[in-house]
Amino acid sequence: MFTKSIPSLFTVANLFLGIVAIILVFPENAKPEIAAMMVIIAMLMDGVDGRVARALNAQSEFGKELDSLSDVISFGVAPAFIMYSVAFQQLNPAPAWIITALFPICGALRLARFNVVSGMPGYFIGLPIPAAGGVVATLALFHKEIPISVLLTSTLVLSLLMVSTIKYPNFKKIGIPKNAIWVVPLIVVISVVLGIVFPDQLSKILFIPLVLYALYGLKKNVERRLPGRKKRKRRKELQEEGVQSEHSA
Repeated sequence: MFTKSIPSLFTVANLFLGIVAIILVFPENAKPEIAAMMVIIAMLMDGVDGRVARALNAQSEFGKELDSLSDVISFGVAPAFIMYSVAFQQLNPAPAWIITALFPICGALRLARFNVVSGMPGYFIGLPIPAAGGVVATLALFHKEIPISVLLTSTLVLSLLMVSTIKYPNFKKIGIPKNAIWVVPLIVVISVVLGIVFPDQLSKILFIPLVLYALYGLKKNVERRLPGRKKRKRRKELQEEGVQSEHSA
């Protein structure tokens, strides 16, 4: 029975870290670097829980729903709060509140669609909320170097990417062998220690692969809409049809 509960423990840890991240951006605490690191560690928990569930054959509808609810807090609400607290508070309330609220709303819509609509093998439809939340949380740490208009636009674009139909690579199928489960707690402990000791540096380093993953979707979307690409695709389809006709003849 306990074995079946192990994946949910990682999911609850994900939720706990998201709540801690929110607490850490309250004015009396004001530690956005550590808050962003909490979101990053929550991403690790989110990546581990599904793999552990598959390795232990402990997948369930309960775990799936708990995971989605946790993700809304850890990767939707928490990153939006981090960005708002460090960058958007000085702005006109209307755009600041709307864009801050839009991010977790789009994240919730993305998760709801994920739970009810079958995706494509090997791909996510729309930017996954952990990646979007990781980008927003770490991007907020650059608020002194990046203009607020860019931060607003980036948050809005990431929100729209989550509810888009752009395909993103799915790495969740990379599993953990059952005999290697014992390594998971060790990795988690090391990650937590590094995150607490080097919150600012580690968060900014992890920003790079996260933003590259998000930009991958924009690149694919632009390529798909280019007229020349459409013509080449149509030409290739016609050539394939011609080859098939020759074989059938």
